[in-house]
Order: sequence, then structure tokens, then C-alpha cells
Amino acid sequence: MHKKSAGSVVLSAIFYVILILWALCVLYPLVWSVFGSLKDNQQFLLKMPWSLPEFPLLWENFSNVWVNYQVGTYFMNSLLVTTLSTLLALLLASTTAYTIARFRFIGNQVLYNLYLASMMIPMILGLIPLFFLLSDMQLSNTLLGLILVYTAMNISFGVFVLTGFFRTLPKELDESASIDGASDYGVFFRIMLPLARPGLISVGIMNVLSIWNEYVMGTVLVNDPSKYTLPIGIAVMQAEMQYRTEWGPLFAGLLLSIIPVLIIYFIFQRQITSGMIAGAVK
Repeated sequence: MHKKSAGSVVLSAIFYVILILWALCVLYPLVWSVFGSLKDNQQFLLKMPWSLPEFPLLWENFSNVWVNYQVGTYFMNSLLVTTLSTLLALLLASTTAYTIARFRFIGNQVLYNLYLASMMIPMILGLIPLFFLLSDMQLSNTLLGLILVYTAMNISFGVFVLTGFFRTLPKELDESASIDGASDYGVFFRIMLPLARPGLISVGIMNVLSIWNEYVMGTVLVNDPSKYTLPIGIAVMQAEMQYRTEWGPLFAGLLLSIIPVLIIYFIFQRQITSGMIAGAVK
């Protein structure tokens, strides 16, 4: 017993050391970005790039990149596109998942399998057809077209998670509400949707992460600088700097794109874990 106990302690110590090293590997680029956003080019080029920033700290890098490099416009575009796409994807995914999970009809399982199969097809393969489709619909180079594309990209994952979640809810809830006179819409919006809140939060956060950081679709479908999202805008900003990269403002722009996602994840990390586990029960 003593040897087993000592062995378990050693394994636990090794496990925690690995976790600490992994945490340092993850945090180091973020910390380095914070330091870099408070420096000027002289500190980057004449001193060690990973050294601490000198006083006074250059907080004006953030205002500079927000105004002069139009990161403020890109940020608001990303905020609008991400918010509307996420809400629309959640609405469509939750109604579809509820229908598949709670109602029996011909093709029920086939429909569910189609959604699962669509998750295995890279969206990049549909990039050219999407471009021509949006052009024919007069939606190319618009934020509305981008919102519709991002919504379609994230519905399948939401259906996958929420279908399993709705299947775990007792059917007696539906029956009791129906006896009390609630319609199918009333049962869904008043009873089932609030109970599915952990799953909705999980799916919503995953949608936010994927939409906020998406680059390829936005690059192809939007070419108006006033409609760029943050990933595209930062890439354009770096290209505009050409031969003299302003490292401080560049790191400041990167931080402005990272911080909102980190805040959301830290706030809802428990709900993300519990929602994903609940959705995978069945």
C-alpha cells in the first residue's frame, strides 16, 4: 500500500508539472503580446524583443491602432457579425434539434445524420459556389451575406449538441404542458428552451469563437475595407505597414481582438463544460 501511495503521489506530481508547463506555454505568447503592445520600435529593434517594456508605457498604441488603423471599425463589424450570426444560428439549431429529438416522423434519423455528415465537409470546399450564390442574391461584399454564411456554418454543430441535450429532458414535461393547454411553440419557448440553457451557452460560446476568429470566408466574400472584420483588418493593417512594421500598434490590435474572447470564455467556462457533457449523454 505504501509503494502504491508513493507511486500515485509521483504520478500526480508529474501530472501537475506537465499542466504547469502547458499553462506557461499557453500564457507566454499572451504575456509577450501585452509587453509588445506597450513598446515602440526602438525597444524592439535595439533591445531584446522579449524584454520588459520601458517606462513610460506606451498606452497610446491602443488609441493609435483604434483610430489611425481603423481597428475600431473592424472591431464593431466583428461584434455585429458575431452577435447576429450566433443568435440566428442558436435559434435555428435549437428549433431543429428540438424537432428531431422530441417528434417522431419519417426521415427523422436521416435528417439528423445529414446534419452530422455536413460537419465532416470543410466549408472551404463550398467557397466558390458560396461566392457566386451571394453575388446572384446581391449579398456579396455585405455584412448581411457574411452573417448568413456564418450562421449556416454553425447550425450543424448546434443541432448535434442540442439534440442530445433535448433527448435527456423528461417527456412528462411536454405532456404536462400540453394538458395545461400550451401549444408546441409554448412548450418549446417557455419550458424546453430555458431548460436547455447550459447547452445553448456551450454552443453559443463555440460559435462566438469560430465566427470571431474566421478569416478565409471573410477575405473572399468581403472586399470593402469598411466592412472588414478584425482578423481581416489586422492582416490588412500589417500589409499596409510594408517595410516598417509598427510592432507596438500591431500587438495592441492583436490584444484588442483576443481580450473579448478571453473574457467570454472565463465567464462561461463552467457552462461550456457542463453543456458539452450534457449534450453527449445520448
